[in-house]
Amino acid sequence: MSEKFSVSVDNIYQLDGRVPLGKAIPFGLQHVLAMFVSNLAPITIIAGAAQLSAEMTGMLLQNAMFVAGIATLVQIYPIILPGTGLRIGARLPIVMGVSFTFVTILCSIAVNYGYPAMLGAVLIGGLMEGTLGLFAKYLAKFIKPIVSASVVTAIGMSLFTVGARSFGGGYGPDFGSVPNLIIGTVTLVVCLAWAAVMKGYMKQLSVLAGLIVGYILSIFMGKVDLSGILSGGAVSFPHFMMFRPEFHVGAILSVCIIFLVSAAETIGDTSAMTMSGLGRPITNQEVSGSLACDGFASAFSSLFSCSPVTSFSQNVGLIAMTKVVNRFTIMTGALCMVLAGLIPVVGNFFASLPQAVLGGCTIMMFGQILLSGMQMIAHCGFTQRNMTIASLSLAVGVGFTASTEIGIWEVFPQIIKDVFGANVVAVVFVVAIILSYVLPENMEIQKAEH
Repeated sequence: MSEKFSVSVDNIYQLDGRVPLGKAIPFGLQHVLAMFVSNLAPITIIAGAAQLSAEMTGMLLQNAMFVAGIATLVQIYPIILPGTGLRIGARLPIVMGVSFTFVTILCSIAVNYGYPAMLGAVLIGGLMEGTLGLFAKYLAKFIKPIVSASVVTAIGMSLFTVGARSFGGGYGPDFGSVPNLIIGTVTLVVCLAWAAVMKGYMKQLSVLAGLIVGYILSIFMGKVDLSGILSGGAVSFPHFMMFRPEFHVGAILSVCIIFLVSAAETIGDTSAMTMSGLGRPITNQEVSGSLACDGFASAFSSLFSCSPVTSFSQNVGLIAMTKVVNRFTIMTGALCMVLAGLIPVVGNFFASLPQAVLGGCTIMMFGQILLSGMQMIAHCGFTQRNMTIASLSLAVGVGFTASTEIGIWEVFPQIIKDVFGANVVAVVFVVAIILSYVLPENMEIQKAEH
């Protein structure tokens, strides 16, 4: 038997090759557990902003798990377009999940235009990114590495208020109450203690440990409604077209711009994964496949009434730590997500999860995303040019979106205010793109000669 088709646990460190199923499943589950809560939290946040019922939220969470599993399978084992040489999927161990990047803009659209309009915007935006992804050798040259690094850093910054909102109890009238703060604090402390005490891959279960303890505490504090968890039966297929998409130009333009931001993040995540896990730069074909999957899977997600999916930075960090890059191994985790999407009790369980528990789990993850962006900036190098791009884009992005009380966006048309007024990631992306083309490549040399 050739080495390529041999079955060995050592293959976990190889892109191809088979791993014994009993060994592969724990490593695959590890990747699922690293992103499980983060995959479901955006749906919960957006559904809360749209004031959807707990039953509806449970069905959406079930759909989100199913879609994330399918999208991950496509990234690992791409769909080849006949006669073109193009493919949807990177053929890399990229784990997909519901994106946090879109949370702010989708919450705004759901409130102002309605949930169906949000889905219509996601459908059009996903098709746009997927089409661009098929020709991404041009897009990859357009988005410089320092732009992707600045965007990932901005995403971490923009999610701090989301984490704090969940930590305090979400959008309900009891936000900031003592019970919510106790639950959020206990959940966070358990996550930290688990990560500090446990060894090896068990450290990656810190979020699950915090979630379990926080959930149990919430039950005793009367913050959990257990009545609907067993509704829906033992097995149920995902719910297709729960809402009929509607199309509003303002919502579509806003979301399409964020899809470009998400594309920059995906390029950054995929590049970081190939460098840390495979020890080589990313290829144009891998960029193209990952972005095509990112977009078309998001369009697919909208048909199941869910928000866009994208690559998960948490799993990129896990690969950098463990060096487990085997596609077959990660595939077992993706199949677990698909199966979870077929079991309604899982979605109903997360629908009953208090926001304070999610906040306690996710607020630490958001900080990790910020640090991932900082690591990407360091990898680009602290040249005068890179420091100017990153520092100015972040300063403008954070400063202009945080200073809403002085009306800094009031002189712009409504569409500009909708896209950029409260979206730090979009502002950082645009400023970084402009600077990456305006500033000369040889800033240091010119400064020395001057």
